[in-house]
Amino acid sequence: MTTRRNFLKGAAASGIAFCSCGMLDAAHAQPKAPRLPVKVNGKRVLTVDVHAHCYFREAINLMGDGADKVLPPVKGVPEHFIAIEQRLKEMDAMAIDMEVLSINPFWYGKDRDTAAQIVRVQNEKLAELCAARPERFAAFASLTLQYPDLAAQQLETAVKKQGLRGAAIGGSVLGEDFSDPKFHPVWAKAEELGAVLFIHPQSTPELAKRFKGNGWLSNTIGNPLDTTIALQHLIFEGTLDRFPGLKIVAAHGGGYLGSYAARGDHACFVSPQNCNPNITLKKKPSEYLNQLYFDAMVFTPEGLRHLVAQVGASQVLLGTDHPIPWEQHPVDHVFATSMLSDKQKIAILGGNAARLFGMKLA
Repeated sequence: MTTRRNFLKGAAASGIAFCSCGMLDAAHAQPKAPRLPVKVNGKRVLTVDVHAHCYFREAINLMGDGADKVLPPVKGVPEHFIAIEQRLKEMDAMAIDMEVLSINPFWYGKDRDTAAQIVRVQNEKLAELCAARPERFAAFASLTLQYPDLAAQQLETAVKKQGLRGAAIGGSVLGEDFSDPKFHPVWAKAEELGAVLFIHPQSTPELAKRFKGNGWLSNTIGNPLDTTIALQHLIFEGTLDRFPGLKIVAAHGGGYLGSYAARGDHACFVSPQNCNPNITLKKKPSEYLNQLYFDAMVFTPEGLRHLVAQVGASQVLLGTDHPIPWEQHPVDHVFATSMLSDKQKIAILGGNAARLFGMKLA
């Protein structure tokens, strides 16, 4: 009987080859032995993970009765509380030279004083951690975005005095989109400082009922959707035109926008009554993707190839979600995307991050 296995053995013996870029990329994507330093064509390159997390117990304890709801129901929770040597071993195993740490907002619903305390503790702890190992860690500050005036002050302190690289923000603030004018002072301050804003979603709470059931849909669908909505509002409401110097990194490949951006180019032509006649964008909606940045957490070589084709290799950065084990072989993922040139691989692995954050290249 001719089984699939026997057929493939025979095909190999007879020299039959199946030529498929997808199959070849998948084959190359098999995890290899961890390696540092990473080299491309014999040249040492810096690897920077811009999507890595941590928590500090002192900040969580300030949540009071809500403290037990902060930690996510995932693998890797204990590793969020960084023991430096252990974290460095984990980074080495993924061939990561540097992580840019962030803390997903859990304080947006707290009062001004409590939220300010949480942010102060976190930013001080992040600055201390980065100062201890500046060659391995950088960080995004936390902000009390529910109080934009305070958030702008915190951002200035974080960048100018604490050496943090920008700020991590959610996909919205308690359902209020970032395009709302109330947030303009924060974006103006970020633009003034050259600070990088890292958008990390927090599901899409309005759809909680639809997300119930198997598959953790509140995350697997809800998180990318939340980022997609946030970016579309920033584009369509003219926020990116108002603040053209904003440096924004979107988690998880920017959600779904990179796969369907061109649909937005037709929206106001098809239904002008659903568009604001007082907002005239300076570019096609899809063209704004080329001024945003996206992490490479799209899991497959084909996904990464497509993202690069849509936004440009210069806009893609390495990201893992570490210590949550979404992407455990990020460097191999880039090397497995055989359509990328060596120059593009070097850029995605760390060159783009070095340029964006003002880091020294290896």
